[in-house]
Amino acid sequence: MNRVLARNLRTSVCGTRILQRTCSTVVTHEVSSSGYNESNAIRNSTDDGPQHDIAIVGGGMVGIALAASLASKPLTKHLNVAIIDNNPLLGRRNIIEKGHPPDPRVSTVTPATISFLKDIGAWKYIEEQRHAYFDKMQVWDYTGLGYTRYNANDVHQDVLGCVVENKVLQSSQLSCVQESDLQKTVYPARLNAMDMLPSSSLTGLGEVPSSTDLFMRGRLAKLELSDGNHVYAKLVVGADGSKSRVRELAGIKTTGWNYSQNAIICTVEHTVENYTAWQRFLPNGPIALLPIGDKFSNIVWTMDPKEASDRKLMNEDDFIKAVNDALDSGYGPNPETTSSRDSLSWLTGDATISAKERFETPPKVVKLSSERMMFPLSLRHAKDYVSKRVALVGDSAHTVHPLAGQGVNLGFADACALSKAISEGIALGTDIGEANLLKRYEAERKPANIAMMAVLDGIQKMYSVDFGPLNALRAAAFHGAHYISPLKKRIISYASGDQSLPLFS
Repeated sequence: MNRVLARNLRTSVCGTRILQRTCSTVVTHEVSSSGYNESNAIRNSTDDGPQHDIAIVGGGMVGIALAASLASKPLTKHLNVAIIDNNPLLGRRNIIEKGHPPDPRVSTVTPATISFLKDIGAWKYIEEQRHAYFDKMQVWDYTGLGYTRYNANDVHQDVLGCVVENKVLQSSQLSCVQESDLQKTVYPARLNAMDMLPSSSLTGLGEVPSSTDLFMRGRLAKLELSDGNHVYAKLVVGADGSKSRVRELAGIKTTGWNYSQNAIICTVEHTVENYTAWQRFLPNGPIALLPIGDKFSNIVWTMDPKEASDRKLMNEDDFIKAVNDALDSGYGPNPETTSSRDSLSWLTGDATISAKERFETPPKVVKLSSERMMFPLSLRHAKDYVSKRVALVGDSAHTVHPLAGQGVNLGFADACALSKAISEGIALGTDIGEANLLKRYEAERKPANIAMMAVLDGIQKMYSVDFGPLNALRAAAFHGAHYISPLKKRIISYASGDQSLPLFS
């Protein structure tokens, strides 16, 4: 990503309680000694509501990533940013309880995302917490006809990815924001309403126009919050998830559908350390076993809603047995390296199999270490990512099937691209809420997101049908990915964050 150089401005910090509008010219927040860095949001001279450069609605991983990315850039580190989210964790500095089993909500971050998190200064905090790099991945299906193994050294990389708890990702990025020069204010509330008016001339407004005057001339958006307060911003960023209130209020439509699948996630324990990411496609959906460190792994098991409800409610011993069956020879035989290669020798030729490429069985699960959480799966895509004074990032703009763990990586790429567009706009002296500037962000991210969504949806549909000829075709695809070196390298690179599609580059 391009970097723009500029100047430093002073630090201002934030907190939790907004004073009454008639009492003061600043918004202050009361926090404990372990709380969020205190900050001031400057009201303009007429005291008619705090005014910000950017209001980020949603303080999850992607929303905080955007704030941290802005804080890391010379031209944007001085901006006045509001974060609107009623999650109480945003007001606490220490949200990681050491010594506890991993939370079942984790993300698999790609090398491209790791690079982004290093650039914004968050990765050093992640490395202080539990995380698990992996340099190998094995994918196979229940038919026993084929499999593929990916190794980081196939593309001259050290790792294929890293599994991190979501709360660690969020906390690490919050640390970057807290320690930056960014002027930031957290509003512990929900967004109720958003208003914007057409742009008009600023003639006659005086030297220091009020927030109300700028709003009336179309230069600010007005946000009404659930606590009765209102704030103004030049740009409103929807980072508030798949049911985005910002997207709804901006009138941006979506396309997509619900999958007839739910996912169960949980933390499990082994007797040995797991260093590999495993994924097996079953008749009703894939099951993934992801390393998380300290002999723990994360389970993401996709299945039809009835089966998911049954699996969630079964006793621990039966669930562990079901997981081990699903990751071994349950539902069908495991691939046999020699016979499966011989059956498709027309595709693979005389390729020899090294020890690192041989099929392996995942480590056995011996204990369930968290609650089992269940959620429905869907594909959604916003028809527009931006409109005047509005931009959508992460799940607000797109949701994907979790089978490849790409959802949060797409969101981080959105945050990176939007912060770059904002920085470029400031360098050019452009209003950061103008649609023409925001379209640059959309032009960069929309094609990449659509391409990844199409790939994931295609894989999901390909494994939704159990049909002999299709099974053979899937096996041929596995073998092609396993033995055709250029294709294998392109698949690994694409999954690692390279935007070039494997078959079209």
